[in-house]
Amino acid sequence: MRLLLTQNDPVFYESEWQNRMKVLIASTPATGHINPMFSIGKMLVAAGHEVVGLSATAMRDRIEAVGAAFRAFPAEADLDLRNILAVFPELANIPPGIEMSRFYCENALVGPMAAQYEGLQQVLRDFPADVIIADNFLCGIMPMLLGQARSERPPIVLCGTMFLHSRRDDGAPNFAGLPPASSEVEREEYAAISKEHDSVLYGPVLDSLNARLAGLGVRPLSMNLFHALVVLPDAYLQLTAPSFEFPRQDLPDSVHFVGSLPIIPNQAPLPTWAHELDGSRKVVLVTQGTVNNFDFGQLVAPALAALANEPDVLVVVTAGGRPVDAIPGPIPANARVASYLPFEWALAKADVFVTNGGYGSVNQSLSFGIPLVTAGLTEDKADVNARVGWSGVGINLATNEPTPEALREAVRAVLDKPNYRSRASAMAKEFGEIDTRSEILRILDEVSGVSAKERGRRVAGR
Repeated sequence: MRLLLTQNDPVFYESEWQNRMKVLIASTPATGHINPMFSIGKMLVAAGHEVVGLSATAMRDRIEAVGAAFRAFPAEADLDLRNILAVFPELANIPPGIEMSRFYCENALVGPMAAQYEGLQQVLRDFPADVIIADNFLCGIMPMLLGQARSERPPIVLCGTMFLHSRRDDGAPNFAGLPPASSEVEREEYAAISKEHDSVLYGPVLDSLNARLAGLGVRPLSMNLFHALVVLPDAYLQLTAPSFEFPRQDLPDSVHFVGSLPIIPNQAPLPTWAHELDGSRKVVLVTQGTVNNFDFGQLVAPALAALANEPDVLVVVTAGGRPVDAIPGPIPANARVASYLPFEWALAKADVFVTNGGYGSVNQSLSFGIPLVTAGLTEDKADVNARVGWSGVGINLATNEPTPEALREAVRAVLDKPNYRSRASAMAKEFGEIDTRSEILRILDEVSGVSAKERGRRVAGR
């Protein structure tokens, strides 16, 4: 296959150039969604495809950095969710659980739907996309999935930037942190919990969605919103390996497990203390991610206290972009902190990853074979962390505020007992057997429905 090179363009293969697509990538404006979506964007640009990125203005630099053109959502959806409390200060007074999930869904997902949809239509008027890629929470795609025939819209591919939230075999609701049922008694318990979730979470969210769809002249959705976001698109790319997902007998045909996306490198400089990670001490990497990191007293501070007297351990903390002086209490002598770290470098040095359970970082850790200690209940984290415990790749403390004692015991167990690293290594092997780039390009080419001849005509300018 002959390489086509120009002085300023990325490297791509001739066959990919001849199959060039126009791709619209639309993303919820939160780091945990933007990063994976525009890791895909970077991949597509490097393969010679033309990419337009649609998100909030705050994400412009991140999108343009991968070589995509940027378009902003209309004002009602032009939100910077990197600081979630600045947008929704009410969250500070809502405890983790079903009420918090309902608030997120009604305000951050369903609330901006009409404006997101308007933004998609605006872009499509002058950018006839061959395929639309969106993250799994971008509800602005629902009016297209429900209100347009397949022949009237571009194919739509959604990306699972969080756990697979289609219907479960055991009847358990999502967002409850429940492992697979192991008995009929558990199934009955799960049915009761599911009934409560339908009443308090799924039903009200569906009512809110359908009211907004009616305002757009679109027929109502008749199923659970989260299941619909998996089964209605033309393809659904789940960003993990099959063994990190609960088994399903009726896995939707739309679902493709495509592994973990490559980390966009060099997003932060190496810290001045980088040379200290020389293998002389075990490295415990700690983060509260980029969403629920407004109170470092939940996980970061207890982790620092837990490991302060462990002479064989170096604790490395990344504050997810927040200032390090937001971390309460003294920083122990065996700890190093940074506002932000190049994650590809940090994971390569880590022996254990302590996290509140962001889906992308958990999967990236597993792709490196790093076992985990998790503690988090907000957003999707209870369900992500349930998968950590169920799969044996780490310890799920199943709390939002672990004690230093519980953290110390869990970290020592993961460091000292080989079974956790063995399971994480096996998971890394499974990730390594998935050619993520090739799989994504193959699926997009398959669903796009644009002939190679037509794409070649576009490339030639005819």
